[in-house]
Amino acid sequence: MLALSAAGGPPQAATNKSLSAARAEFLPATSQPPTSQPAAVPRAVPEPAARHTAAAAPTPAQQLARLSLAQRVGQLFMVAATATGADANTMSGLTRFHVGNVYLAGRSRAGTGATAAVVRRMTATVSAATTGGIRLAVATDQEGGFVQVLGGPGFSTIPTALSQGTQTTAALQANARVWGSQLRAAGLTMNLAPVLDTVPSRQFAPRNAPIGFFAREYGFTPQAVSTHGGAFAAGMRQAGIAPVVKHFPGLGRVTLNTDTTRNVKDTVTTRTDPYLLPFRTAIQAGTRWVMVSSAYYTRIDAGHIAPFSPLIMRTMLRSDLHFTGVVLSDDLCNAAQLAPWAQGTRATSFIHAGGTMLLCANPRAIPAMYTAVLQLAQHNPAFAAEVNAAALKVLTVKAGH
Repeated sequence: MLALSAAGGPPQAATNKSLSAARAEFLPATSQPPTSQPAAVPRAVPEPAARHTAAAAPTPAQQLARLSLAQRVGQLFMVAATATGADANTMSGLTRFHVGNVYLAGRSRAGTGATAAVVRRMTATVSAATTGGIRLAVATDQEGGFVQVLGGPGFSTIPTALSQGTQTTAALQANARVWGSQLRAAGLTMNLAPVLDTVPSRQFAPRNAPIGFFAREYGFTPQAVSTHGGAFAAGMRQAGIAPVVKHFPGLGRVTLNTDTTRNVKDTVTTRTDPYLLPFRTAIQAGTRWVMVSSAYYTRIDAGHIAPFSPLIMRTMLRSDLHFTGVVLSDDLCNAAQLAPWAQGTRATSFIHAGGTMLLCANPRAIPAMYTAVLQLAQHNPAFAAEVNAAALKVLTVKAGH
């Protein structure tokens, strides 16, 4: 769980649509006709062309066609930036390696104004040469409780999800709308929340290292998690912030944390598990971003961790749950669970298995991971097709579809 890593952490974005309407021009009568004759009716003059017709916004497919392969690969990465200011490695990822998405990590108590300045420095890198003019998705971890990256003037102190679960859904949705508006004011477009993992009981929670130990769960039944996690997500959407539900297919029944431990396994969850309800409900409600966990699920696909599992990402998410949005990884750069794999292999394996966007808590790892994806796409047409499909998905969701 990226949000609790050393980096401290670990949107749908609405399209600005130009609306223009041509004004009808009328030729006024030059004089009043005699009273014995019917009054002349002003004659509408046909408008030859709208004088200020705005050019139609390019479709996601048209945007994709304009991007180089290098820029398409960049859309498949989300790199960490320290919440108090991006370092040289993050800025290099955004400029030299065309990375199209960023998230604020660590902790900041500088407030909305200072955070907005941090975000503006990164969004200012967008150009024809970097991202092909495609805007950055800007995220953070603003769950509440122990997992709240941004604080200070303009940001509320958000309670834990367990505490949020005691509110009425109407109250929670209204509160989340306020919390989302604060993120929006700071220039963000996404929140890596809510957590939809179900911890099976209050008694087990202290032994559930990634979720229950930190009170990140909304309750102890899939129904409670579904209703309250859904209320949080709805409030975020109302504020113009895209929620990212996590960690599919669930981390509520493991005892170890993938950030700090290798070989983390869930030996309970099945492909048709009742604990999938919160994710199913969120997808039906329109969520466009789902983060997959990095655990093994031995009763689903014992041979692959979730971000390398076509069964989990292509079959369960895409086919079983009919998810058509972005499949986002948990941290694939610093997490101990990923230590057995080379950095480049992590990136190519995730995309090949059906992942859409790779989240990386270590900006220094971007060059190796990015290069591995680009070079394989340059030499393998089948993988290139997977890259193109993933990039189109990112552009589609960024466009608000």
